[in-house]
Amino acid sequence: MNLSKLLEKLYQKLLSKKTKEKSERVILWIALVSFIIHLLIIGLIHFNIIVVNEPSNLLKNPIAAIYTPFSFVLVYEVYLLIYYLPKSISTYISKQYEIIALIIIRRLFKDLSDLSLSANWFNTKNDLQFTYDLVASVLLFYLIYLFHVQRTKVFRINENSNTRSSSIQKFINAKKWVATALVPVLVIIAIYSFCSWSIGIFQPLETHAISFKNINNIFFEQFFNILIIADVILLLFSFFHTDEFHKVIRNSGFIISTILIRISFSVSGITNTVLIVSAILFGLLMLFIHNKFEKKLKVEIEERNELD
Repeated sequence: MNLSKLLEKLYQKLLSKKTKEKSERVILWIALVSFIIHLLIIGLIHFNIIVVNEPSNLLKNPIAAIYTPFSFVLVYEVYLLIYYLPKSISTYISKQYEIIALIIIRRLFKDLSDLSLSANWFNTKNDLQFTYDLVASVLLFYLIYLFHVQRTKVFRINENSNTRSSSIQKFINAKKWVATALVPVLVIIAIYSFCSWSIGIFQPLETHAISFKNINNIFFEQFFNILIIADVILLLFSFFHTDEFHKVIRNSGFIISTILIRISFSVSGITNTVLIVSAILFGLLMLFIHNKFEKKLKVEIEERNELD
């Protein structure tokens, strides 16, 4: 079996439409069961049937139980990100943006369980964080909508092309290799993060456990590090089939956007929110300007064909 056949076999095994649908069903069942289990644990602790020394806030408020199934849904969203990687770079990037927006939404559930609802709303850290996340979620939702609009325009400009050069096919194969390699990385990081997260909930004082302060960042902080490496590899491979200035700038801009998202995990408060919004806004502007280039080039080609 040659290398290309092995690649295709692994790719179909891990990232086929059938595998995607099967993974979706499994994750949804896991999310549902985890939600029920989380609620039961909160109830058992509340009635002192289970005694946990200094339990985290995730085990005190039933609203926080929504956090657990949402975490599994987010892991599936990361799988979808990998799934769309070989198909379209812009779709792949839009999935990154959707994931960070969903992380903000998930954080809102945690924020809700921590609200103090005092008269000093803007002087209370948890209430202030809830305000930041509430505003950010609306902004991100709209920016992602605009990104989808621009992404569709890219497709419409290119969809009439009937020829696909061998260099483009090689680039697609490279994306398949990267995507296939990312699947086991996703599984390993997810299992490790889940185990560390569980220890952090029940034994928050353990040195090897993930602290509650960083609970929103687990899994994604490590995975976005991997994504940056994958994005740089894809950028280098893209030079084999195109050296067009606007495409190189767009792809480089997407990497900067991913790096900004990764940096956002290292900070909190309004700085975190500003970095996330800036990352998506930067990616949107890069795609918008890229589309302007594409439209201009398309007009020039059509005019040249008419003259010929």
